[in-house]
Amino acid sequence: MRRRRAAALAITSLFAAAAIAGCGSATSSSSHPGAAADTYTSVTATGTFGKTPTVKIPAATGSGALYTKTVIQGTGVALTSAQSLLGDFVMYDWSGKTHKLIGSTYSNGTPTLFAGSLLPGLEKALIGQKVGSRVLAVIPPADAFGTTGNSEIGVGAKDTVIFVVDMLKTFDNTVGVPGKQANSGGGALPTVTAGAAGKGPTITIPKTAAPTTLQVKVLVKGTGAKVTKGQYLVVQYTGMLWRTKKVFDSSWSRGVPWSTPIGAGQVVSGWDKGLVGQTVGSRVLLVIPPVDGYGKTGQSAAGIKATDTMVFVIDIIAAS
Repeated sequence: MRRRRAAALAITSLFAAAAIAGCGSATSSSSHPGAAADTYTSVTATGTFGKTPTVKIPAATGSGALYTKTVIQGTGVALTSAQSLLGDFVMYDWSGKTHKLIGSTYSNGTPTLFAGSLLPGLEKALIGQKVGSRVLAVIPPADAFGTTGNSEIGVGAKDTVIFVVDMLKTFDNTVGVPGKQANSGGGALPTVTAGAAGKGPTITIPKTAAPTTLQVKVLVKGTGAKVTKGQYLVVQYTGMLWRTKKVFDSSWSRGVPWSTPIGAGQVVSGWDKGLVGQTVGSRVLLVIPPVDGYGKTGQSAAGIKATDTMVFVIDIIAAS
């Protein structure tokens, strides 16, 4: 609820749409053997890591079991079920004897964070693979969007889904900034108490009136590079309302970090103004008045009124 509707949301929802309990088992880096009528094994992906892959899909009806292949073998750490993955991808819908490109992060230069519940087949394809790898996954309907498909992105109930993913970096789902809090806010600002390792901070909002202008306070000064406009951030955060003094949104509560372009109008302006120029590894307190938040409309789904001031504590984990 901390941002406006954005393209990143549509990408992330692809993986959450067929959420399953628990995680799939790791797959081998070699391709699965195909049956005689298996057309999945005819799908190929070529090209250089980090560049848009060339994907060839046969002009035949997709059939077979989940097929995965490590097209390029990386040498980094292996992805575990307790981590999220930053990666680039292309996604195709394969329906009957035709196929179409659904989405690509290569075209806009912005990777995505594979976090939380993924499509079952995609999860099985990625868990156990190493950073630096390019992974091909040809996913049958049962391991993709199931019997309902996904009408929002044009995937039918009987459609095969194809991913090619370049694995860029992993993050532990409980990751926070490494430095100790040198400042806790306080006074006319909320007081922020650091939590235990792997836990989010506690925010105590004073009984005084909320500030009328954007307030930015660095609680932990990171030693990384400065965040610049247009970068893609991986963060952990907690959001509270000054009026109710209650948390309305938190990546810590969901158990996975979150990601967004910054300085590009994809989040409320208080985030863009407050985070551009900060350094990676920082924990930042933002007190955001309505004019830099959701404005006169508020955000009713999150219980945010047009007059509400929001309070965020944000850990800047990475910027790319």
